[in-house]
Amino acid sequence: MTEEKHMEQGLVHLYCGEGKGKTTAAMGLALRTLGAGRRVVIVQFLKGRQSGEIPLLRSLGAQIFRGKAGTKFSFQMSEEEKTKTRALQTENLRQALACECGLLVLDEACSAWQTGLVDRELLQKAVLELTKGREVALTGRNPPEWMREAADYLTEMKCHRHPFEKGVPARQGVEF
Repeated sequence: MTEEKHMEQGLVHLYCGEGKGKTTAAMGLALRTLGAGRRVVIVQFLKGRQSGEIPLLRSLGAQIFRGKAGTKFSFQMSEEEKTKTRALQTENLRQALACECGLLVLDEACSAWQTGLVDRELLQKAVLELTKGREVALTGRNPPEWMREAADYLTEMKCHRHPFEKGVPARQGVEF
């Protein structure tokens, strides 16, 4: 089968686990896709704080949808904040799915699924009903079984050591 035929079918990438590097791997794939002249759309679930890669990816042409209601972690949110976040993230996903692209990155899709802070049916459709030629990359800690089964690439990050354990906070340019 030719390279063009392989690219037409679109595959699912899953970067999961407890270790650092899931988002970094997906953003590396986004850079590679952009470098190959293909369009990239990124949806970042449950992330509101600005992260170093976002301005650079935007400047290179990636379309990025992100945000949540407030700055709290999902387990700290009130029901009203959860409702607003779910609506915002579902709308972000709807808008992203309307865009033509060679790569759709669904960053923290596992957490969005587990917390119910996105329309689950729409998220599952985004992954299982691939548009011709569209790769989909998912990230997160505890993927549901259907994501594992759908993945053509499954990479699990395992943490053996992290500076956070010694009290080192997240550092700009490394963790965000």
